[in-house]
Amino acid sequence: MDKILLIEDNTEIRENMAEILELANYEVFTAENGKIGVEQALEHKPDLVICDIMMPVLDGYGVLHLFHKNHMLQNTAFIFLTAKAERSEIRKGMELGADDYITKPFDGTELLNAIEIRLKKAKMLRQDFPNGIEGVDGLVAASASKDYLAELKENRSINKYKKKQLIYSEGNHPSKLFYLIKGKIKTYRKNEDGKELIVDLYSEGDFIGYMPLLEDKIYSDSAEALEDSEIALIPKAEFQQLVNNNPWVMKKFLGILSKNVHEKESRLLGIAYDSLRKKVAETLVTLYRKYNPDRSDSFYIDLSRENLAAIAGVAKESLIRTLTDFKDEGIVSLQNSQIHILKFAKLENMCN
Repeated sequence: MDKILLIEDNTEIRENMAEILELANYEVFTAENGKIGVEQALEHKPDLVICDIMMPVLDGYGVLHLFHKNHMLQNTAFIFLTAKAERSEIRKGMELGADDYITKPFDGTELLNAIEIRLKKAKMLRQDFPNGIEGVDGLVAASASKDYLAELKENRSINKYKKKQLIYSEGNHPSKLFYLIKGKIKTYRKNEDGKELIVDLYSEGDFIGYMPLLEDKIYSDSAEALEDSEIALIPKAEFQQLVNNNPWVMKKFLGILSKNVHEKESRLLGIAYDSLRKKVAETLVTLYRKYNPDRSDSFYIDLSRENLAAIAGVAKESLIRTLTDFKDEGIVSLQNSQIHILKFAKLENMCN
């Protein structure tokens, strides 16, 4: 049963609305002012809030502001209820992040329809969306009731990059979001001595170069094709319009695109503190999981020893020596640049 919190200072209106909502099989909590309403929200964690604007103690705008500052409440569906129907008031409420606006007087059908729509969208936005264009389409469709998949794919410029070709360079200003259709991409940084550290790896269905667009900053790394690749280009203005139109879209988009942040931080810590064998084992496990999600026995890693060393954060000579040890132990087989993992479970155990 969905929980609804009703914040309204007018006793008659509050009681009548609560009766309608209970008849519609909602669990209803009520509050006579904004301060009590926030306390009720923290206690009951409602799925949706209907809140009057003009109230004593704390008005509706103040309630919404406090909701957005509290991580437990900030994604709660929020409908303003008011007798004011001026465009400026509606605009102010929407800019603050309200999901809908109902003006008094209203009938029960109008109220219930608005609640049903907002609850449905809230549930869709709370689900996990896959990475890639399909995930973004699901997110935006859930937020805006519009199918964006065709728009994102139609008439999209697609560039082809050869192996080792640079896609963007550290220090430049971003003008596009990159969507990897085919191939493998690495992002990397170099220190003052020219030593390369691979920051991240990307496969089909990944977006690349989004953080500088979100932060409006220059690239802090460079991107290069690890093999022949195809990339769709999404203009900066289109991407920014997509994420700026709705605060929920922005937050969920960040969630979709930043799922690897924790893994990246853990990997960098591992580079600093792990043993040589563990660093190489974790690199092989990471590549196996990323580029072989179906766990095919025929999969092999085909990257230069320079790139593997840069991913692991070790010297090339140390990497080669460790791979030879793994080969002698029957964990991997080596043929030219190709590495075939024979005992994946043993490599995983080394990472623990």
